Amino acid sequence: MLLFVGLGNPGKEYANTRHNSGFSVIEAFESTNDIKVDKDGFKGKYQKILYHNQDILLLKPYTYMNLSGEAVFAIMQFYKIPIENLIVIYDDMDLPCGKIRLREGGSSGGQKGIKNIIDILKTDQIKRIKIGIGHPINSVIDYVLSKPSSEEEALLMEARKKALEAIDAIIDHDFHYAMSKFN
Repeated sequence: MLLFVGLGNPGKEYANTRHNSGFSVIEAFESTNDIKVDKDGFKGKYQKILYHNQDILLLKPYTYMNLSGEAVFAIMQFYKIPIENLIVIYDDMDLPCGKIRLREGGSSGGQKGIKNIIDILKTDQIKRIKIGIGHPINSVIDYVLSKPSSEEEALLMEARKKALEAIDAIIDHDFHYAMSKFN
């Protein structure tokens, strides 16, 4: 079973912000496939589905970004998900807005959600789909918690489409295949 975790912050005030790029990909997956990630549990909203003949779990942690690892750890423990079957989707300021990058491991790059997951799982060997949001000129916090411009939103919409294609490639083939196709 594969576990796809989209990182973000719960609440209307955070909806459609740059920092909720992971949530946005899960929500795009929901609307594209006519499913709902609406079960309460594991400190978030989740859903288990059969997709392309593969059991997958989708999770949106509701712990707020900085404590995302708590939700990830809880669902992994319950479903006995091995670390190699975890894929985390989140925003990355070091990528240009609208670009995606798949990565198998490494540091958090300062992103606090993936840092908390790394700290709790005690490994940085976590597969990731990173959504580029561009780098701010001024305050990082104000930037990531604000809504993108209409031009940026168009780029982020394309990034979400690519992320959905990458999810399909991971499920239908494997992570390495998806990396070679999307990086």
